[in-house]
Amino acid sequence: MKEPIVGNKVILRALCDEDAAFFARWYNEPEVMFECGFHEPTTFEAERRRILTPEDADEDWYAVTDLSGRIVGETGFLRMWPHWRCTDMSMIIPNPEDQGKGYGSEAGRLMLDRAFRHYNLNRISVGVVGLNTQALNYWERLGFRKEGIQEQGYFYDGVHSDFVMMRILKNEYRLT
Repeated sequence: MKEPIVGNKVILRALCDEDAAFFARWYNEPEVMFECGFHEPTTFEAERRRILTPEDADEDWYAVTDLSGRIVGETGFLRMWPHWRCTDMSMIIPNPEDQGKGYGSEAGRLMLDRAFRHYNLNRISVGVVGLNTQALNYWERLGFRKEGIQEQGYFYDGVHSDFVMMRILKNEYRLT
């Protein structure tokens, strides 16, 4: 069992069975589906299976909770390539009532510290739906830079959007 990572506003902990209801609720919201690229609705059972399935060696996922333990989202690394010293990162705080409170910012910094210190990675990438300006601003505040645009590389509900590729390098990030 992985150890929780405790910050001033959030705790990053292993995903658990009780989280399935949260994800099944929020990951079916049309706005969340659009922003995150989910193309199929999910169910409680599907989320439960995802949580209970052991992580691949190239992934590292956490529930994001407030200090009381209430789940507010999830974050993780996917497609980790230790021999290349790079990975992709994800951050989702789906409930608008939990956004803008610093949970995502602190969780993002904790994950970047984990990537650069624990895993000794050099490069973290994200892909962001171009119409999701809130997410683009979030990643830029964490220090990510735009490095490419896949024009009309994303399609959801009859709408094309650019897909923005962003990255941060270890030497660009100030470790705390």
